Amino acid sequence: MQKFKIKSGDTVKVIAGDHKGSEGKVLQIIKDKNRVVVEGVNMISKHVKPSASNPQGGIVKKEASIHISNVALVENGKAVRVGYKIEDDKKVRFSKKSEKAI
Repeated sequence: MQKFKIKSGDTVKVIAGDHKGSEGKVLQIIKDKNRVVVEGVNMISKHVKPSASNPQGGIVKKEASIHISNVALVENGKAVRVGYKIEDDKKVRFSKKSEKAI
């Protein structure tokens, strides 16, 4: 299993693809497919059948996943690369740009 440097709840910026430049919060990480779902990015229209929870049915707008290599963590409004280091016997993520722990 691969370890990702981006976690759920992180704010990320899309650095490649159709939605390049847009920012959002990571809602979900799909580990087996190396993909992430970012809030407000890569919106699709999904046709939903009527059901008990949604009696009307219809067309629903929702986020689709994008590849994890196309997003970068955001710190102070800029995309940064992430590294790991040991501080006080704890492994912490840090920004390679500012050398500060995230």
